Amino acid sequence: MKKLINRPESAVEEMVEGLVAAYPGLARLPGQTVVVRADAQEERDRRVALISGGGSGHEPAHAGYIGRGMLSAAVLGEVFTSPGPDAVLAAIRAVTGAPGVLLIVKNYTGDRLNFGLAAEIARTEGINVAMVVVADDVALAASADNAGRRGLAGTILVHKIAGAAAEAGASLEQVTAEARAAAEAVGTMGVALTPCTVPAAGRPSFALGDDEIELGLGIHGEPGVRREALEPADDLVDHLVNAILGDAPPAPGERAALLINNLGATPTMELLIVARCALARLESLEVKVERVYLGTFLSALEMAGVSLSVLRLDDARLARLDAATEAPAWPNAAARPRVPNATVPPSRKAKKKGGLPRSAAEPPRTELGRALEHAILAAMVALIDAEPTLTELDRVVGDGDLGLSLERGARAVREALGTSSYPLDDPSATLQALGLTLQKALGGTSGALYALLFLHASARLRTLASTDPKAWADAFRTGAAALGDLGGSRPGDRTMLDALLPALDALDASLDANATLVDALDAAASAAEAGSDATARMSPRRGRSSYLGDRVLGYPDPGAVAVAVWLRAVASAL
Repeated sequence: MKKLINRPESAVEEMVEGLVAAYPGLARLPGQTVVVRADAQEERDRRVALISGGGSGHEPAHAGYIGRGMLSAAVLGEVFTSPGPDAVLAAIRAVTGAPGVLLIVKNYTGDRLNFGLAAEIARTEGINVAMVVVADDVALAASADNAGRRGLAGTILVHKIAGAAAEAGASLEQVTAEARAAAEAVGTMGVALTPCTVPAAGRPSFALGDDEIELGLGIHGEPGVRREALEPADDLVDHLVNAILGDAPPAPGERAALLINNLGATPTMELLIVARCALARLESLEVKVERVYLGTFLSALEMAGVSLSVLRLDDARLARLDAATEAPAWPNAAARPRVPNATVPPSRKAKKKGGLPRSAAEPPRTELGRALEHAILAAMVALIDAEPTLTELDRVVGDGDLGLSLERGARAVREALGTSSYPLDDPSATLQALGLTLQKALGGTSGALYALLFLHASARLRTLASTDPKAWADAFRTGAAALGDLGGSRPGDRTMLDALLPALDALDASLDANATLVDALDAAASAAEAGSDATARMSPRRGRSSYLGDRVLGYPDPGAVAVAVWLRAVASAL
């Protein structure tokens, strides 16, 4: 178990200390893991108080939603453990005045019992207490076989609506009615890609295979409706949306808010992919999505996965969502109206002045053109096949994306070849087109490097006789020089040049010795392979490997290996 904690038993205590230190609008009740508004004493008699809470490990819930316009207090238990009634009662006493208090509770047995017991005791003290239980999980149906639908991320939307109502001066009865109506109008379903680890347990709460997911699980790792194989994001989102809307089918034109919740370890990129599909699916069903909230709202420690919540809207509920709040975890851009299918119009393209080669739109007619097509295709197939090897190498010494990037570029080139998009009978123009394809398809550093190599080689070859093998060596040496000049790299720096330059030296030497083209290319490929192998003994001075220092020794540079891969393929093809 790797976590940024000191001791498992002190994790919640130290988290609370950090929370109140980081946010000046929050304060802690002495001796309790209860966080309240710093101005709770001044506010208690002005408006209805709101209290929520539950086990820790769901941050930013619930303490992140304390502030004007949302909660008055949050009661925190140990990780995934309901807080006791004493802590809940202390929170009630601290923030409640004459207007009364509403407890917003997720539908878990421990939370219902402990918050409920505290409410009963508070009532005996003359405190006006109401309670709303949120059970927005559409994955389960209430039955004698389970504790009913669980409270999930839709609870945060209930916080917001009830908080806005209280801030507007509504009575306890009115706030409770709005909160209960919102709880009934929201549905949530989630999917987990990985389990999570409770610090005190030290091991994952459940096990998932590398290709397994859990649909409809709870936020503590409780079993979902089914476990199945990983599917593309669009298919998973369809399952979630269909389950939510199937629970209460919307009428055409019905208005809604969509909340896309990170369960803990899901990259924002993936959340946005989910948002794209969820919005498209909802709009295809004629649901008018007026607000979208995306981020981490109610997590399950470091679980990778996502939940979707759909809240039905009317004008009054939308106004509550848009009302201002000072709660630190509520998104500050949340009140901006959404414009469906918003796109930026494309800019007017400048007229070309011979910059891009004109498409040939026909197969090559010359022997050189056919040989060039055959060589390029062989190189691209080799890079596609080498993707797992290059990816694993780059995972060890870089950021793990080189194999996938080169595969993507190779497929783009292969597609261009398949549509006769390269003027293969004009080798210089073909190299230029190849460089531009790779620049666009590869992206990043690799895209720039390969574009430099091929564009400079193209410009040099244009001045030479393209039927002369020595001219090709000259052209690619010009491209290699451009790589060194712009990238600041030299032989021995552990880069692609450590495979490319030895290959060009071997090619020149073989041609000078009157070797056949086949033998010269074989010698060049062998020199590239030897050069790439030698990088395993070089200390990195360029690229991301340079930050790893001697830890990369023993592993060849992936960029150099890639050069050896495509050069060997070219030699074999010709």
